[in-house]
Amino acid sequence: MELPPWPLLLVIVLAAVVFLATILRHGRRLYRLPPGPKPWPIIGNLNLMGALPHRSIHELSKRYGQLMQLRLGSFPVVVASSAEMARFFLKTHDIVFTDRPRTAAGKHTTYDYTDILWSPYGAYWRQARKMCVTELFSARRLESYEHIRDEEVRALLRDLHGAAAAPPGGRAVLLRNYLSTATLGVISRMVLGKKYVGIKGAAAGDGERTSPAATPEEFKSMMDELFLLNGVLNIGDFIPWLDWLDLQGYIKRMKSLGKKLDRFLEHVLDEHDKVRRLQGSGFAARDMVDVLLQLADDPNLEVQLRRDNVKALTLDLIAGGTDTSAITVEWAISELLRKPEIVAKATEELDRVVGRGRLVTETDIPSLPYIDAIMKETMRVHPVAPLLAPHVAREDASVAGYDVPTGTRVLVNVWTIARDPALWDSPEEFLPERFIGSKIDVKGQNFQLLPFGSGRRMCPGHSLGLKVIQLSLASLLHGFEWSLPDGVSAGELSMEEVFGLSTPRKIPLEAVAKPKLPAHLYTGP
Repeated sequence: MELPPWPLLLVIVLAAVVFLATILRHGRRLYRLPPGPKPWPIIGNLNLMGALPHRSIHELSKRYGQLMQLRLGSFPVVVASSAEMARFFLKTHDIVFTDRPRTAAGKHTTYDYTDILWSPYGAYWRQARKMCVTELFSARRLESYEHIRDEEVRALLRDLHGAAAAPPGGRAVLLRNYLSTATLGVISRMVLGKKYVGIKGAAAGDGERTSPAATPEEFKSMMDELFLLNGVLNIGDFIPWLDWLDLQGYIKRMKSLGKKLDRFLEHVLDEHDKVRRLQGSGFAARDMVDVLLQLADDPNLEVQLRRDNVKALTLDLIAGGTDTSAITVEWAISELLRKPEIVAKATEELDRVVGRGRLVTETDIPSLPYIDAIMKETMRVHPVAPLLAPHVAREDASVAGYDVPTGTRVLVNVWTIARDPALWDSPEEFLPERFIGSKIDVKGQNFQLLPFGSGRRMCPGHSLGLKVIQLSLASLLHGFEWSLPDGVSAGELSMEEVFGLSTPRKIPLEAVAKPKLPAHLYTGP
């Protein structure tokens, strides 16, 4: 049989393509999508994302509005940039948007999406979250660990005093190092049962030991790498068919980190299992890993916990309570160094409530509303997670006259919401007074301020984070006079940030700490 000439063949092929496209178009719902920039082929709108994606998206929202459609690589993304839109996604239709995207970080650093953050919505995630809320972060359990928080903050003051007390006018310190050590000390003792970190040369606390599976420096380095890699814009997460190339080298680093974390966590679980065997029926849980292992033994669990699941949840407990607290306190001190009038008000409150004959305790915190206001204002201006972890639509939804199809990723830009002049007077100014007498809280019910998110996917450890931040901040302001090093003016202090799963200062804060309490308070037990 003779084939038709190629021009006729081309016409037939084109006609078939048009016919198929017409059938598919009429067989598929036509969506009315929110406004947004026109995407490029393959990369979508990734070209519009700078080094600080929350700021890039903020600028785009000025043009396209509080509900905006982007295409990041192969995936449609809707961005909520107002309290009203945040309420829709995180409360009104929370159940529709409880899923998470599959990312390389979730696969390689959280035991194949079995932690709290990246786990897909389902029976396993619901069970894990329930364990966190009712067992691990219950008010009773957090209260039982109050002595740990108190001891580690006292160690923070002792270490800072030792570093700063020598010169009469105080000495400049890199505050982040001390804050990270303190928060990791709190979390490692609460979660793992002992302290895995320490400042070089600082006196060790009672019972302080390090694991042969990780030196203090290695432990801290693993946590830093975990936060970085869980927040990077990995090209393969947005253009899946390029994932195998690992163009940025992130996946190689994730796999390497995953192996290091697994060695460390295996050692931790082995130690706990050994103690449980030795104590037998008389065993009582001392820390959160003990609690997880006990829960894993329950045959009535809806989803049985495997060893990797316990390690994934343990990793969440360690990471979730460390970096965020240290970063928030560092940002707070940074802002206060530029506002001496705020420091004066905070000092007056501390001297009136606590005095200078003892240290701050957690029982003082409810009587320190100005310290609480400083914390809230820091979380507004410098949210640790300026873009909440992405949600995914489990089914079609409609909002403000627009459609959000199944599978769409949803970002809530809390950084933009915190700068909305309709919600905040002088939103670019650091003004703790705005929270004095205000009912606005940070626990997920006020959508103009969402440092921990809201709804089902809200950070389950927010109560612990608040306790650590409040006590640390109050203790630093009570125990030391803070100033910038010689030659650095308040106007010259860099306030640049770095984007990741958390958003720390780009340049760690260097500040002069001058002790102002009797020496025995810093060095005592």
